[in-house]
Amino acid sequence: MTDKANKSGLAQFEVRDYECDMQGIVNNAVYQNYLEHARHQFLKEKGLDFAEITKHGIYLVLIKAELEYKRSLQSGDTFYIQTRVERESKLKLAFHQHLFRAQDDQLMLNAKMIVTSTTTDGRPVVFKQADLLLTQ
Repeated sequence: MTDKANKSGLAQFEVRDYECDMQGIVNNAVYQNYLEHARHQFLKEKGLDFAEITKHGIYLVLIKAELEYKRSLQSGDTFYIQTRVERESKLKLAFHQHLFRAQDDQLMLNAKMIVTSTTTDGRPVVFKQADLLLTQ
């Protein structure tokens, strides 16, 4: 994955050969890796660091993943992921992510990823810095 964020909420990547299955297309499970990396980049763009948040005892945990596959990426394709965040509740954030093939801006996947915040022992906790993610 090459990752060059060139504007807020946008991460760019390239498909590697080993991410493809026998059909020559990106394996469905690989898309979750792409989306996760884009979410981590999004945090950094907003001035937050996933590892630092975790060191401070806040775990941002994915609790629901909705992926709608539109088309398939192939080896060598370049693509980008747009990410934006909405608050679902006091404890939950919805990451809306859209993956586009770069050469023709074709929508390949829509995703809605629900994340919550917990303490190290799994108890719900308000992630106070979440408001930084909601700004444009």
